[in-house]
Amino acid sequence: MAVKPDGTFTYLVLRPLSDLFLWLWRLERRIEFLYRPHFDRWLRPPLFRWAQGLQNARRPDEHLALAEEKMLDDEEDLTQQIIDELTKFTKENWLPGSAQRFGNTKTFGVLRGEFTVYDDLPAHLRHGLFADPGSYPAYVRFSGPGPYAPPDLEDFGQCSVGIKVMGVSGPKLMEDETETQDLILVTPASFVTPNIRENAKMQRWVRAKAPLGYAIAPGDTHLLHLFMQMLYSPMQSNPLEVQYYSNVPFLLGEGQAVQYSLRPQRRGRTKIPVHPGENYLRDAMVRTLSEGDWTFDFMVQVQTDPHLMPLEDATVHWPEELSAYVPVASLWLPAQRFDGDEQLRFADVLRYNPWHSLPEHKPLGNSNRARRRMYWELAKLRQSMNNVEHVEPTGKETFDQD
Repeated sequence: MAVKPDGTFTYLVLRPLSDLFLWLWRLERRIEFLYRPHFDRWLRPPLFRWAQGLQNARRPDEHLALAEEKMLDDEEDLTQQIIDELTKFTKENWLPGSAQRFGNTKTFGVLRGEFTVYDDLPAHLRHGLFADPGSYPAYVRFSGPGPYAPPDLEDFGQCSVGIKVMGVSGPKLMEDETETQDLILVTPASFVTPNIRENAKMQRWVRAKAPLGYAIAPGDTHLLHLFMQMLYSPMQSNPLEVQYYSNVPFLLGEGQAVQYSLRPQRRGRTKIPVHPGENYLRDAMVRTLSEGDWTFDFMVQVQTDPHLMPLEDATVHWPEELSAYVPVASLWLPAQRFDGDEQLRFADVLRYNPWHSLPEHKPLGNSNRARRRMYWELAKLRQSMNNVEHVEPTGKETFDQD
């Protein structure tokens, strides 16, 4: 029988274990500089491939076609369970006026950027936003993982990026914005839960303040998923210097599924301060963009094997040896200052949702299908608690820099 988050065993055993695990993890951060860059270069790739291979060996082949989705039987109920848990968490942990996003919580900055579609794409990639070459203004939000917003050193070692491309004409899958295409990515190469059934379980553990329980609870363990997440949870040095992944698929035209990745065009490794400040990641970005601009390649990876590259399991990293990432656009961040209070507060009026999208880029898979209503409901809750109105930006906004 699986242990429940609201049981006595959780409060007497799993919650203290979770607290101890997080304390030891944060202590380990103090010595990561001695080994982690070498570990990530030489050991992380084979360990991640081993974990993915073990996971794939356990998964049944459902014999789906390319770009074919398969609904969960209780998908709407599971989506509502997640919304209910996150709503309760938000109301329990944030006061009105200071509510934050549950995921991708701490804002490092909302930056001005330019998203430029390349002009030499092969025909099978020229759909939707990528149909024609051109440049679009963008607001790019870099953030920490959540669900809290602690000092950077105490967070979970993951970053996320939300790209709101503006001036995108055409019909959209959601009606609350008419000229935007949102692209959301994170630093881990695979997601923490395979589907929304397991995600609903995880949210109950998080709300019980025993997140480790999701991985180690007797009768329902997820140790392999925890291992893969830890491989991609180092002490970050600068959110501009890492590669990001969508973890979940999207259409690219009719009958073609892809995943996204965002990779910096040049390598860099900002030195982490001996005594990192509370917002040392934002400080690193400020220094980088005070010295010059920064550019990423935005890439797509086409699904070529429906079993090894599934739509419905977000913990499976699509093998790059089966289908390589192809650059389709660049994201240019000009030298700028973005850390003024007014520009940081601007993040609160923005809603990032992958369903702010052209139909040609329809989000696929159960995790994406749940995000439509989940992101919508939680954004409304956050903005209502903070007494702010949702704004669809145009790129013409101005901010006072304090």
